[in-house]
Amino acid sequence: MSAPRIPPIQGLLAFEALARLRSVTQAGEELSVTPSAVSHRIRQLELQLGFKLFSRADFTLSTDGAAYLARVREALTVLRQVPGRGAAGTTRLRLAVTPTFSRQLLLPRLALFRHAYPEIELILQVTIPLLNVTAEEADIELRFGTGPWPDRESLLLQSDEVCPVCSPEYLAEAGGFDGFGSPEQIARARLIRCPLEPWRTWFTAHGLTLDEPAGGAQFNDIGLVLDAAVAGFGVALMRMKLGAAWLDSGRLVRLSARSVPSPHHYFLCWKAGALDRWECAAFVEWLQQTLR
Repeated sequence: MSAPRIPPIQGLLAFEALARLRSVTQAGEELSVTPSAVSHRIRQLELQLGFKLFSRADFTLSTDGAAYLARVREALTVLRQVPGRGAAGTTRLRLAVTPTFSRQLLLPRLALFRHAYPEIELILQVTIPLLNVTAEEADIELRFGTGPWPDRESLLLQSDEVCPVCSPEYLAEAGGFDGFGSPEQIARARLIRCPLEPWRTWFTAHGLTLDEPAGGAQFNDIGLVLDAAVAGFGVALMRMKLGAAWLDSGRLVRLSARSVPSPHHYFLCWKAGALDRWECAAFVEWLQQTLR
C-alpha cells in the first residue's frame, strides 16, 4: 500500500489563513490570490483529506478541522525555520495577564496549550487591571473593564455575574443576611471595597440608592478581596466564575441565591496586525475555545 499523498503547500497555507482570518477575501489578499482560488484550494484539500474543515458558512472549524489546523501550524512553523538562526522550532509569544484570572482560569489550562503547541514558548507578565500597565511590550494582553480601547483591537473573552460572599465564620458572627438585598442587611455588614468591582452593581440591581462604602478594607486585586473575606474582613462582591474555587472549597459562602451581571468583562487585546502572526491567532482561538 502506498503512503498517503502529502497535501500541496498552497492548500495548507490557504487553510491556515482562512481559519485565522475567517474571510476568503482577506485570505486571498494575504496569499496574493483571488478569493475563488482560496475556495478552490480548500475544496481540493477537503477532497484529499476526506472530511470537512469548516462546519459553518462563517468558517467555524469543524472538530476534525480544528485538530488538523494544529498539525498544519506545527508543520508550517518547522518549515519556516532556517538552520542556524535561533532555537529550531521555537516561537516566542509574550502575554500580559491579570493576576487572579491567570491563577484561577489560565494557568490550570496552560498545560493543554503547551501540549497542543509545543513549539510556542510563552512569556507571561502581570498587568494591572483597569490601568492596563505592563512592564514590557506584549503580543497579546488580557484587559479587564468595559472596553473598547482606541489603541487596541479587542475580543470579548468572558463576562461574569457577581454575588456577595463571606466566610462561614463571619456569617456566624454577623448572623443571617437573608439575601443581602435590603439597606438594613447591608448596613450590618463590613463591606470589603475593590475599585475593580464596585458595590454599586449590586445596589443598583436591587433598586437601592446607597453610595459606595467610604470606609473599610480595600484591595485592588480580586483574589486579595476574596482572601480577605476568607480571613474574616467582611463581605466581598465576588465574580462567580473567577471565585468558584473559593466557593467549592467552602472557604466562602454565598449570601444570596441571586447573582447579577457585572458591567466589567475580560477582553483579549492586541495591536493592529498582531493576529497576522500565526502564534498570536492560535493562542486567541485556543483560549476562546477552552473557556467555553
